[in-house]
Amino acid sequence: MGRLVYLMIFRAEYYQEKALDLHQREREIKAARGRILDANGTVLADNRTVCTISVIHSQVTDPEEVIRVLAKMLEMDEAQVRKKVEKVSSMERIRTNVAKETGDAIRSMGLDGVKVDEDFKRYYPYGDLASTVLGFTGADNQGIIGLEVKYESCLKGHNGTILTTTDARGIELEGEAEDRIEPVAGSDLQITIDYNLQMYAQQMAEKVMEEKQAEGVSILLMDPRDGAILAMVNVPEFDLNDPFTLNTGEGAGELTDEERQDALNRMWRNRSINDTYEPGSVFKIVTASAALEEGVVKPDDTFTCPGYRVVEDRKIRCHKVGGHGQETFVEGVMNSCNPVFIDVGLRLGADTFCSYYDRFGLMDLTGIDLPGEAGTIMHRQEDIGTVELATMAFGQSFQVTPVQMAATVSSLINGGRRVTPHVGLRVLDEDGKESVSLRKEKGERIVSEETSASMRAILEKVVAQGSGKNGAVEGYRVGGKTATSQTLPRSANRYISSFLGFAPADDPQVLGMCIIYDPKGVYYGGTIAAPVIREILANILPYLGVEKE
Repeated sequence: MGRLVYLMIFRAEYYQEKALDLHQREREIKAARGRILDANGTVLADNRTVCTISVIHSQVTDPEEVIRVLAKMLEMDEAQVRKKVEKVSSMERIRTNVAKETGDAIRSMGLDGVKVDEDFKRYYPYGDLASTVLGFTGADNQGIIGLEVKYESCLKGHNGTILTTTDARGIELEGEAEDRIEPVAGSDLQITIDYNLQMYAQQMAEKVMEEKQAEGVSILLMDPRDGAILAMVNVPEFDLNDPFTLNTGEGAGELTDEERQDALNRMWRNRSINDTYEPGSVFKIVTASAALEEGVVKPDDTFTCPGYRVVEDRKIRCHKVGGHGQETFVEGVMNSCNPVFIDVGLRLGADTFCSYYDRFGLMDLTGIDLPGEAGTIMHRQEDIGTVELATMAFGQSFQVTPVQMAATVSSLINGGRRVTPHVGLRVLDEDGKESVSLRKEKGERIVSEETSASMRAILEKVVAQGSGKNGAVEGYRVGGKTATSQTLPRSANRYISSFLGFAPADDPQVLGMCIIYDPKGVYYGGTIAAPVIREILANILPYLGVEKE
């Protein structure tokens, strides 16, 4: 009697749980993953209904028929199916991501012990569009790279459960109702990228990549007022619906497993944020802004360029062999003259120069809401000598990411306030209403409004009359800067050509950046990268509602 009291009262909860575990079979109901929508509501990442086929060993009454039917319907080897069907387990999964039509056909046959559960598979309607930004999911529908993994917590949802009652042998009891815990779908994510801008930028990138037989091309479009990413292209892109097939055309048999994985990792990299590069002359925007803000140079200060400048024991050349002669600071920017910027850098001094690097945010990550952002590769301040300072002033001997460069320039031309580049716009509830805002507020002031206005005016002259004239767009005021830098080792003669432009120059609403990696033939940024941004701006400014003057 005492033992019964102990079991039935003091241990009742424990044995009730044991009985439930013994009598109930649990099957998961997958939750639909939240969609990813562009700025206008176009669906960029969606779900397709698929099925998961499983068998419950204790409920199979005709194993030979089950093996024959499943092998035929699922196009699997009979031996492989037999191994799973004959395995003694509470539930054995035969195949996932089965087409819904096939799953429905198997369900209609009413095979004892065979369970067909609906599941969801990620589907990308536009294939390779924004592949390195959106990212993709694995077999378990969990995000692997890009926005899919960054916003996993809001996209993934919560799975449901089906509970069935069985006898001691694990056979379902007839007449017993199933208990269901319904799944909760993930939230939709709306992003700042515009499908139309992304598609057009990708077409332009693919065109110039083919024309220049380049290793790759990155194009970044950003709203400099708040850091919203309007388009982010890194060609060659890859097919999001088939992310484990290399876009290089190499077959699986040609590579070892390790080589193949390395190739996949390279293919999935978002060069705009994961890779650093020497920015070259585009960085002169940063040096000029720091010099104007610090007051070590005025727009009408005069300099002399004989075609080189000797710094300690180094002869550092200008791109114009014969030199630019006498020129003002503004003309030095327009001509992209290295000796002028060497002089300006030396006027600033290493300590002041580094303090502006820090103030402009170049020593920190931008904080963009994409995984794997790389940091700036810079000399230690104590190691910066005169030669290092001279080369840093015109954008060499250190490396930044393209998105860091675009964010910094945006901050310098938007009135002087730091912006955080971002792709997320808002999280939507089940009614399509905003539940969480992902917008980023402007940060601290990094230069005065006067310095910012001066830089806009100077960079407009660069495009109107200087080295960036191939970036000019009829009817619009455009500012910008060209750049051509060599990759390491210098002896390889590999170049990175780039152009950064923005419009309207007096009130920037869009900033565009094109980077061409290792182009063949002519490699000057002003010649091959500037026309790409010109074409893009000419087409997207009317689309964005910016009227011609």
